[in-house]
Amino acid sequence: MSHVVAPAAEPSLAPEPAANERKVSPAYRRYALGVLVLIYTVNFLDRQIVTNLIEPIKHDLKLSDTEVGAMAGLWFAILYTVLGIPIARMADKGDRPLIITVSLFVWSGFTLLASMAQNFITLAISRMGVGVGEAGCTPTAHSLITEYFPKEKRARAISIYSMGISIGSLLGMALGALIADKYGWRPAFLVAGAPGLILAVVSFLTLVEPRRKNKDAAARAAARSTYIPIGQALKVLANKPTFWLLSLGGAFASSVSYAHSFYLTAFFLRNHFNDIVPVAAQFGLKPLGFIGVASGLAAGIGGVTGSFLGGWWCDRFGVRDARHFALLPIIYPFIGMPIFWYLCSIDNMMLAMILLAPVNIGVSIWYGPVYAGVPSLVPPAMRATTSAIMLFIINMIGLGGGPTLFGMLSDALANGQLAGSGLDVTACKVLTAGQPHYDVCAAAAARGLHDAVYISTSVNLLAILCFIGVVFTIRRDMES
Repeated sequence: MSHVVAPAAEPSLAPEPAANERKVSPAYRRYALGVLVLIYTVNFLDRQIVTNLIEPIKHDLKLSDTEVGAMAGLWFAILYTVLGIPIARMADKGDRPLIITVSLFVWSGFTLLASMAQNFITLAISRMGVGVGEAGCTPTAHSLITEYFPKEKRARAISIYSMGISIGSLLGMALGALIADKYGWRPAFLVAGAPGLILAVVSFLTLVEPRRKNKDAAARAAARSTYIPIGQALKVLANKPTFWLLSLGGAFASSVSYAHSFYLTAFFLRNHFNDIVPVAAQFGLKPLGFIGVASGLAAGIGGVTGSFLGGWWCDRFGVRDARHFALLPIIYPFIGMPIFWYLCSIDNMMLAMILLAPVNIGVSIWYGPVYAGVPSLVPPAMRATTSAIMLFIINMIGLGGGPTLFGMLSDALANGQLAGSGLDVTACKVLTAGQPHYDVCAAAAARGLHDAVYISTSVNLLAILCFIGVVFTIRRDMES
């Protein structure tokens, strides 16, 4: 890829567009942010629809935890993260609403195609296709938001945008489980994919590209700014330890939350099925539907609260002292982790579902500090690219590695339970209820997943260490 670079410009000196060149009305600013939240909601609806479908998909297609984790995590993350950077390069100089529109259309179409998957390979390919489309969403949206909003309002705006994660997760988890309970897992993908096609039209017709809206101003901005090639961008980031600490902190935190989001329903169904049945019956639901609705509500309520709280905190206190960006991500795990360990150990499923809400505050409380902090570390000409590099790190480690390694750990622990029986997870995955050894395999799978849930939470300690490091570097590295 070739790049046109102004020969005498330095990346750190690239000017920010003048306020009158990037300004949109407050009313439109709110509208555009609302549309972007809806798009991000659909993004996570389509991404998370698979979470509560893991068990029916696993039994229908005869998969192991390792295969399910790879399908849900690694296969999705490969193209999602790899394509994120070149698409972000396009966003740094191209038509961002158009990029978002095309991306939305692509990932929604592949979500629809997932309903026709007949085996592991076809389902994994459909998830890769969803990743291709979603790669164009967040870096491009971050770039638009930082141009729509002034510095003192960006963290809150990006936090509100990040609420799409929680709202989409709520809808994906609840709708997926309810539809699967009544009609099977395939129709759930059809319901998830359709809204995005409609929203793509809204995005194309109504989102404003400042470069498109005021071509003369865009030309003046382009004449005095620098389009920074990827190599030069990495040189800038090499001297920004805060970027790497924020990105790795988010990556380690998300590796735990992604793994748990994909497997927590399976954890309860395997280990607490008899405890769930009477509680679900009180609401006229089957166990899968109850867990889906309850965990979806917990993810939505807790996630929105945590996302807003993290952004509000940064706007309120981070402007005076940038070290406050790291404070809540450091403190909250010491509240959330003990609650999580407790709720996984009790037989009262109603209480367990209620306690998932405060746990989910911690899952999302780092969104504002990380997603708003990173673009402020670099000049405007490389914000989308920097967001894409950050998301590459977060999603390859968190989304790609988290569920995949968790599934491998669960299978390894299950194999440990099966030692001496002549069985392993490969032999067990083809068995159905009533066949010889099925109960032995089911007990081993339940225990393996149980232990993996507890062991995996230790990765949060790595995230805490990264955010502690941010306290010592962010004031020096903050640029805009």
